[in-house]
Amino acid sequence: MEVVILAAGQGKRMRSVLPKVLQPIAGKPMLTHVLATARALAAKRICVVYGHGGEVVREQLDAPDLAWARQEPQLGTGHAVQQALPHLTDGALALVLYGDVPLIGVPTLTRLVAAAGERRLGLLTVELDNPAGYGRILRDEAGRVVRIVEEKDASVAERTVREVNTGILVAPVARLRDWLGRIGNDNAQGEYYLTDIIGMAVAEDIDIVTVQPDAVAETLGVNSKRQLAELERMHQAAIAGRLLDEGVTLIDPARIDVRGDLVCGRDVEIDVNCVFEGRVELADGVIIGANCVIRDTRIGAGTR
Repeated sequence: MEVVILAAGQGKRMRSVLPKVLQPIAGKPMLTHVLATARALAAKRICVVYGHGGEVVREQLDAPDLAWARQEPQLGTGHAVQQALPHLTDGALALVLYGDVPLIGVPTLTRLVAAAGERRLGLLTVELDNPAGYGRILRDEAGRVVRIVEEKDASVAERTVREVNTGILVAPVARLRDWLGRIGNDNAQGEYYLTDIIGMAVAEDIDIVTVQPDAVAETLGVNSKRQLAELERMHQAAIAGRLLDEGVTLIDPARIDVRGDLVCGRDVEIDVNCVFEGRVELADGVIIGANCVIRDTRIGAGTR
């Protein structure tokens, strides 16, 4: 399997000189989280598509296992994936991820890839109470996906559909190459939509399978500092939940920030407003008082 990560968005609503995909979640750039997920999937190749002004992204995160493709100008998601095609191998599967959707999980993607197999087109979809802004999944009477309609192109009836497209998909590279060579930009935005390949797959009787994520937060993208803060709290709540499940005592689970890796032994207690950065190990019986910042440290058993 090969992975394409779309990371060319300008992020104007961030009102920041820092590229959107370098904005931090849990102390790490959003794109770093997505790259870690791609590597955990044992991808044979990872191609990051970046845009104008995104050279700083490449400079900061470049690594030997990454290929980079520049999208300039930026003409939509379909156009973005087109830029990655020279780096992909016919006969392989391509998984498309997004640099501003940082919490997508390995188990969810593993299920998606397994459901798609070697020949099908796999889509990650999710049902939202408020689907505003998302492309809607349209199905026929038998429940089969027939197309995805972007909100700006959707009718009033189509906008009532709650199942939406996350943008994450997996498809055979050869088919993806063919479909992307035939998409057009006859839509309200004048862009080349990656979602247009759905209609082509339907016309060719290619099976389209859908998978739902383990948690809605996995599919949420970030376009503003408000959304960034909201996703940060969701992520920290998930980390706190994992620590509680592992037997750690958190005096207030809403007031802990883990910005790296926190490994705890038995009977560890953490008071409020503590921040852990880098790799921190707390051995058995460690008690951390309130208002501590601990960075790249191993604390021995019984320490208070």
